[in-house]
Amino acid sequence: MALEQYNKKRRFSETPEPEGKLEREEQHRFVVQKHRASHLHYDFRLEMDGVLKSWAVPKGPSLDPGDKRLAMQVEDHPVSYFHFEGKIPEGNYGAGTVMVWDTGTWKPLGDEHAMLNKGDLKFQLNGEKLKGEFVLAKMRSRRPGSKGTEWLLIKKKDDAMKPGFNIDKLDYSVLTKRSLNEIAGDEGSDEWQSNRKAGGRTVRKGAEWLQSSGNRKTQKQEPEVNKKRKSPSTPRKKTSVKKKTRKAA
Repeated sequence: MALEQYNKKRRFSETPEPEGKLEREEQHRFVVQKHRASHLHYDFRLEMDGVLKSWAVPKGPSLDPGDKRLAMQVEDHPVSYFHFEGKIPEGNYGAGTVMVWDTGTWKPLGDEHAMLNKGDLKFQLNGEKLKGEFVLAKMRSRRPGSKGTEWLLIKKKDDAMKPGFNIDKLDYSVLTKRSLNEIAGDEGSDEWQSNRKAGGRTVRKGAEWLQSSGNRKTQKQEPEVNKKRKSPSTPRKKTSVKKKTRKAA
């Protein structure tokens, strides 16, 4: 997925997001961004060929080899997106809060291009939270309506594995040590705008799988009545009117 898809989703005259351009200097870095948009998920990105190869992982990566995390491949992102942390304003594409959950370097365990094309990408991570060997394996079986973007992110058995791994206990940024709620409430955070609206039932193209199957019912709030009503049990006081009679002349 080339950067053309990234660029098509944004109008750079209206948004401070970086325009998608290839980086000439080749590096092997990775970043995991925790993103609370319409649905909470984690964006797993590997720097390769001057872009960030990206997968959205609903439950986030795990250090437990028993966890097979669904990872949906999305459009490539520019390397300049690497350390973005802050808020995307309401009414914009991907509106919500973004945290740099982990970052570091990665090392392919073989020919990275051949493994990626085969759908069996093996690599080693050296981050603050994620370490050891992993594999991104493309799923062969397709669900109805599938676009063939489903992968599985799995931790290999090694010294870095942690059975029973709980990702919720690591809700902090490796850059600023803030929680997701702290970033959301921090007015000093970067704000990126985009032309894509996130209101209503619109779901990001290619990410329909994030939408919950059940419909959420919204409760309507009754308007407050400012006028005081008289209690029906309180009897009305009758006022007597004295009629004046004119004396005849």
